[in-house]
Amino acid sequence: MKALVTGGAGFVGSHLSERLLGQGAEVVALDCFTDYYPRPLKEANVAGLRGRPGYRLVEAAIKDADLPALLDGVTHVFHLAAQAGVRKSWGADFRIYTELNIDATQILLEACVGRAIEKVVYASSSSVYGDLVAMPMREDALPQPVSPYGVSKLSAEQLCYLYYSNFGVPTVSLRYFTVYGPRQRPDMGFHRFFSAVLAGRPVVQYGDGLQTRDFTFVADAARATADAGQRGVPGRVYNIGGGSRVTLLEVFDLIGKVSGRPVIIDHQPPQKGDMRDTYADTTLARADLGFAPSVTLEQGLTAMHEWFLTR
Repeated sequence: MKALVTGGAGFVGSHLSERLLGQGAEVVALDCFTDYYPRPLKEANVAGLRGRPGYRLVEAAIKDADLPALLDGVTHVFHLAAQAGVRKSWGADFRIYTELNIDATQILLEACVGRAIEKVVYASSSSVYGDLVAMPMREDALPQPVSPYGVSKLSAEQLCYLYYSNFGVPTVSLRYFTVYGPRQRPDMGFHRFFSAVLAGRPVVQYGDGLQTRDFTFVADAARATADAGQRGVPGRVYNIGGGSRVTLLEVFDLIGKVSGRPVIIDHQPPQKGDMRDTYADTTLARADLGFAPSVTLEQGLTAMHEWFLTR
């Protein structure tokens, strides 16, 4: 395998690159190092990858990259590059999401047309579902996102399907459910919670704390993504969830347990665009990809806590 991993210096992208290299693949990582969070954090993500045989990091935005050269000889594309964040996707900032999530996906897919690529795996999100879908969420449910971010991820999903349907680009989309673990972005929940608890600050709780999420450890997400490159059925969408659906209040209890620190809560109103509940039906991913999450939430939070202590 020769893989192009977009967003390769990011949270999931760096873990995926490690996994692919470990499987003997050659990896070209593409990342534009946006200012969404500090560059040194991304540099740390790839510090252990630089210099490894078969690994190359290219710094460029998809719209500016020499895609014909980057795709030369590539057998698999893993498209993880995106502007993340539900709460920042409102107002004037939405143009950033259309540029980096929708436009960039179309440019990449167009560059894949007519090439002998075995699979294009797109990293989508559970944010596409919205709040009106039955639990557990199935891939054939009607998606109705409640945030501009969710709209942008669903739009890119649709682009993947139409390039498969019209041009035969072998696309597969994965809907990640709240991925967490070492290297998690600083804007994401568990990173913010651990940062606050270990510094003795209150953690911010938006809403009543009874909202639920299906949390997925990053190693499980990376494995599912790599497996989708080998076993994913072109044109299909798969839920990737960790099977650890708990309330936010239960998360705080677990963080207190693994850290041995008190969790002080700062109560704040609910945020626009935040889904009430997520829970993945992973039947299709189990059948096609052999997906089975292997890390419990407590194990994953323990690993994340240990990562924080070594930073």
